[in-house]
Amino acid sequence: MRRLRPFILIILILAAWETAARSGLWSPLLFPSLERIGKELWLFVSRPDGWWQTWVSLYRTLGGFALAAIAGVALGMLMGRSALVAELLDPLFSGTYAVPKLALFPIFIFLFGLGSLSKVALIFLECLYPMTIITYHGAKSVNPVLIWSAQNMGASRLRTLARVVFPAMLPYVFAALRVALPVALIVAIITEMISSVDGLGYLVSYSLSSLKTDRMLAIVVVISALGLALDHALVALRNRLVYWERLDTFYV
Repeated sequence: MRRLRPFILIILILAAWETAARSGLWSPLLFPSLERIGKELWLFVSRPDGWWQTWVSLYRTLGGFALAAIAGVALGMLMGRSALVAELLDPLFSGTYAVPKLALFPIFIFLFGLGSLSKVALIFLECLYPMTIITYHGAKSVNPVLIWSAQNMGASRLRTLARVVFPAMLPYVFAALRVALPVALIVAIITEMISSVDGLGYLVSYSLSSLKTDRMLAIVVVISALGLALDHALVALRNRLVYWERLDTFYV
């Protein structure tokens, strides 16, 4: 029973949805039954095109996310360990964090076209902010005693960053990754809904415009499962690398 506890709320929501769908009070376009959604989900996963569309969204998501992770960790570490770099970059990141990067998407389309490059570029920009800011605070909070000890043993600045600062800030790095990863998937789906002829976002938009609400919700389930799988993989990697500070989750 304890293992089922995290799923109780989900089961209740599904039961409420099915009750609304079977009540006849609302149109099936608004509340399709779970049976219809399940049939559309099975059609999606049983066709090669469904897997291809999932892969299109996945490589856009991971492409922009990986670039932001590399740049964000590097910038955050530099800002945390160099007062000059922090003084130069902190006002820029703090001042523009609240700007909705999606508003810049028309400019990205003009620069990079309607294909994947404009979407990956926007995902990169959207994920760069949380990656940089969280890792910046992680690098800044490293215990000075550890750094002084390394320096007293003759470690160079670069070696201190690689062997002391980076391992100490790993929990912050993975916290930033967990924040940025769903953001990457969300931006990928939204940009595909706006301007794309492939990907899960395009299928959501196309299904809705075709009044296929059951198909749209089936794709939403796929997106949710994809996000959960990515988060699960990231948590598993974190627990393997940050073995001294295990992160517990409430899903299997």
